[in-house]
Amino acid sequence: MKKLLLLSVLATSGLAQAAEAIPDVVKLFSEQQNIKIIKKIDAPGGAPAWLGQYQDMGVTLFLTPDGKHVISGYLYDEKGKNLSEGYFQKEIYAPMGREMWKQLNAAHPLKEGRITLRASLCLCRSVLPVLQAILVRGAAWVKAGKVQLNTLLVAFLNPNSGRNASAILNAKDPVSAWRDYELSGGKKLPKPQGTASRETVDILQKHQTLMDNLGANATPAIYYLNADNELQQVVACRMRNSLRRCLGRSRSKKNRQKQGVSA
Repeated sequence: MKKLLLLSVLATSGLAQAAEAIPDVVKLFSEQQNIKIIKKIDAPGGAPAWLGQYQDMGVTLFLTPDGKHVISGYLYDEKGKNLSEGYFQKEIYAPMGREMWKQLNAAHPLKEGRITLRASLCLCRSVLPVLQAILVRGAAWVKAGKVQLNTLLVAFLNPNSGRNASAILNAKDPVSAWRDYELSGGKKLPKPQGTASRETVDILQKHQTLMDNLGANATPAIYYLNADNELQQVVACRMRNSLRRCLGRSRSKKNRQKQGVSA
């Protein structure tokens, strides 16, 4: 009896796998175009469809009724809404964003405040004195326990950025050194201790790589997880209103408790 049950389970599993098998024409097309097939999707209209990924972009593939042709493109409903984007966001972009969020927080940030259920904020900043009002406001939020502010220093906007960033990172209290530098308009800087160490250079290069991978071409740049656990980006001039938004001033208390912020 046990053998019969085992054979039955194996047969059922085999049928399920066969039903999910990717048709040869879809498989061939995806291989030719370097598209990674992620999963079969239940697309409206009944057409067999698969979700794929090409580099960092989502792709939807559809099989024609004769089973011999593949259509690559977006799926729209009767109102013109792009349905493919929903699949991309859920299965590709959101997971990629959460993974990038982990990398941001696993880097070498200057941490201010403690992690709370309300918000955790991390900031990509070049070492140039700007937006003092944002720092003052951020300090008030940190003190009130509303947010943890994590600053990742990058060095590319100014010939002195690398030297200044190294001096701050190697200071006895890097967080205080960074805040003093910003609030003094760049006038108060720890005395550099010789040339930057290999470790410090590696940290700054890693931060630069993270910023490049995130597509930010200006600083300050904010990254945070919204109430739907999706990574959001805000760059430079839009920061003030976005900080309010990422802290959830217009959201319910329940949503605020879910979110995280990285700037």
